[in-house]
Amino acid sequence: MFEVRKDEPDYAFVPDAQAPDINRYGQSIELADENDALAGKSLNINGDAGIGENPNRYKQHGFYFNADNCISCHACESACSEKNDLAPHLAFRAVGYVEGGTYPNYQRLNISMACNHCDDPVCLKGCPTRAYTKFAEYGAVLQDPDICFGCGYCTWVCPYNAPQLDPVNGQVEKCNMCVDRLEVGLKPACASACLAGALDFGIIETAPDNREQLETQIPGFPDPTITQPNIRFQQTRSLPREMVRTDDMPLRYERDDQGAGAFRTKVRENGKGRSWNLSKLRSREDPLVVFTLISQGVVGAFLALFLGPLFGLEMLAPASHPVAYPAFLFALLGLETFALALSTMHLGKPHRFYRAFNNLRFSPVSREVAGLAVFYNLLGAYTILTGLPGLFAWLPAGWLDTLSTTLGWGAAIAGPIALYFMHAIYRIEARPFWNHWQVLTAFFGNMLTLGALTVGLVYAVLSAFMSAPFAGPLQLLAIPMVTGLSLEGVGLYFHSRDLKRQGGEGAASHYEQTTTFGKTYLARNLGLLVSILAVAAAALMGLEAWVGVAAWSAVAALVLATAIVGRALFYVLVIPTTMPGAFFWRNRGFQEHARETGLAHMPQVGVVAEH
Repeated sequence: MFEVRKDEPDYAFVPDAQAPDINRYGQSIELADENDALAGKSLNINGDAGIGENPNRYKQHGFYFNADNCISCHACESACSEKNDLAPHLAFRAVGYVEGGTYPNYQRLNISMACNHCDDPVCLKGCPTRAYTKFAEYGAVLQDPDICFGCGYCTWVCPYNAPQLDPVNGQVEKCNMCVDRLEVGLKPACASACLAGALDFGIIETAPDNREQLETQIPGFPDPTITQPNIRFQQTRSLPREMVRTDDMPLRYERDDQGAGAFRTKVRENGKGRSWNLSKLRSREDPLVVFTLISQGVVGAFLALFLGPLFGLEMLAPASHPVAYPAFLFALLGLETFALALSTMHLGKPHRFYRAFNNLRFSPVSREVAGLAVFYNLLGAYTILTGLPGLFAWLPAGWLDTLSTTLGWGAAIAGPIALYFMHAIYRIEARPFWNHWQVLTAFFGNMLTLGALTVGLVYAVLSAFMSAPFAGPLQLLAIPMVTGLSLEGVGLYFHSRDLKRQGGEGAASHYEQTTTFGKTYLARNLGLLVSILAVAAAALMGLEAWVGVAAWSAVAALVLATAIVGRALFYVLVIPTTMPGAFFWRNRGFQEHARETGLAHMPQVGVVAEH
């Protein structure tokens, strides 16, 4: 057990306050009673089998933050870092701020934030490895770094930037509510260390001393309905109508005088012009750019290859090219093998990839991995049966064809389902730029376009070698190509329109899209339009032989370049609903500056150098 000092001050102990039965979200504050199977168990903190004697052990606890009192001394951060022995680039609790007004009445609002141990923890649902647990003890949401394999999905879905991905150790860690201190009646280290009485802790919905408000909103705080967080705010001082962030997020918070006076998230336009910024298209998600495009292309290519003969494309039938057909299947299987291997490079612990199947009930990541695994194995089995029939000569007559057809249809069905699960990963409320049906049109559009184009180009080359015509089949394959490109274009149009209408972080992402990456964005859109026209022109011209191969190769290069740029923009543009940072801390702009200038090589700066 945590050792309580003999001279521990009274303010360091959690008060035994009377709490209501239900919190403001309609959830029970009593998480277990004495007859519950969850009660009376040890948390095994540091291997200690003892059970804390806190009388409120099974009630939901939470933090209280009084913004009127916070002086941004960072004592809470320091206490947390010391207690948890954190590296300089990690912070379970961070103090950010927003500013507003005009000289001489310029005001700053500080916000101290850690994990809010939510009633509906999206990190727990999203984690594919089941590293998170919502405990009945104090309502703490705890995470086990040893189970985590470092995918970082919990950092995507959390609106408060609470889980911290450690790129050095390849795992996520977060605030644990200092449950070892709670077991002996002490407040978490951060609350005990607060100098100005701004941060406090107790049973949720019970007001600490000298408090008037128990609000769930404050300027800069995301929508509490996403996770039902267990934090309450007080902020009584009058604030300017507009507050801005000092980090590089193009966001501001404007008071809604027509409503209840709450602050709404708006775009902070800074008048910058359009730029290319091609170097900034690189990100930690680069493996996912390649993985998603290859997987969508492989699924689309198999669909074109398997279903093509049913729509008059006899050139794609196995009997038409008994050697090329299985060879192409093996190539697709190898390509998808490469994509799956590359996807593990996105993990902090790639050798633990198998843990991705652990949370099929809740995690879209687990479902995507399972969906792709089913497709991959069905494709592999179909490829082996088709390409190496001699291995199965022992099967009764007719069984090989029946089994092969069944596996082919299974792969044809599993592929699109896997891509649907892939799209579901990005439908995240905490990332409004992604939370739009355009993700589905983009993924399925790429499936149709890249798949049909790959099959068409391969068979065009094969036909050119054999001096056989291929213009007719390419004209039919141009239909899914144009359909896929048009589907993506329509999705992008509505995506842009809806982002501007809804405002907030989604509109800010679109603002970055049209300014910081403005020229790249226009080039991608122009590339999409030209690709549609190029596919249509190449199909209508009906070019044959090597001239036709050259034309379709040029079309393929344009389509692929457009797809890669678009997918890279997809990952780098997203602005999450995270808490405001400071000028030097949790500021993406400063992190880029530190890496460019070499400051990141000084550990005390708190920025990890690229490696």
